[in-house]
Amino acid sequence: MITTPTPISSSHLHPPLGSFAAVRQLRRRYPPLVNLGSEEHYQNNATKYWNNFYKRHKNKFFKDRHYLEKDWGAYFADDLCGTASPNGKVLLEWCHFMVGCGAGNSIFPLVWAYPKLYVHACDFSPLAIELLKSNVDFRGDRVNAFVCDVANDNLSDEIKPSSVDVITLVISPNKMPLIVQNLKKVLKPHGVVLVRDYAIGDFAQVKLQDRNQKISENFYVRGDGTCSFYFSEDFLSNLFSRAGFTTVDLNIYCKRIENRSQNVTMNRRWIRAIFNNSGCNVPDGDLI
Repeated sequence: MITTPTPISSSHLHPPLGSFAAVRQLRRRYPPLVNLGSEEHYQNNATKYWNNFYKRHKNKFFKDRHYLEKDWGAYFADDLCGTASPNGKVLLEWCHFMVGCGAGNSIFPLVWAYPKLYVHACDFSPLAIELLKSNVDFRGDRVNAFVCDVANDNLSDEIKPSSVDVITLVISPNKMPLIVQNLKKVLKPHGVVLVRDYAIGDFAQVKLQDRNQKISENFYVRGDGTCSFYFSEDFLSNLFSRAGFTTVDLNIYCKRIENRSQNVTMNRRWIRAIFNNSGCNVPDGDLI
């Protein structure tokens, strides 16, 4: 098996794709649907489908993700994250908000890597938050985990306005402009939004397209009822610029994976972007 490396690690939304076992796992998750429902149906029932997903897979589907510290470590460095009080205790002053945190597979590596970091984490799946809090490594003094639909709920009810330094997120296609405006309420004037998600032309999108599981433009439903959106650079840039953000970096990264013994080739594509709010100072070395 041959993989062509790129500067970005494998997606936080899928298991690492470096073996035929991973190919089979993708195929099991993308069986064709006999009766394809409407976009409204899947939007309105997203919580149910994701709860069923976590009920079935628990926290075993996704392996721990280290892409945040690998790709954007400059935004979480310990010299940014806190200071020491007179008694030597660390004051957690650098605040990260993770939207769409799932069962915490991206949270725990980040908390381990940066002991001075405080994390707010939300997901619209109550079962995902339950799994996160039941993890033996969960620490309530480092992570504030709560159920929230960022398209409809007011984030200021859970997080102090203008208190977050860095936001990472998985964007739901439902009411995207409202989501971005909601995030802006809790982000500091110098705060940063880091986005890493599927890009148009990804292997998974092609498979879903071949199975006629498209429900709207670049929006697809999987066999288990969960959905995924595939972003273009123009779409994502316009989404944030209309909300008053400045684009710092925006690129599509590709990874070609071949399994010659099984005659399988996968072209994985992810979009990575950095947006700042009102003239944020960008750390050196963030564009790798």
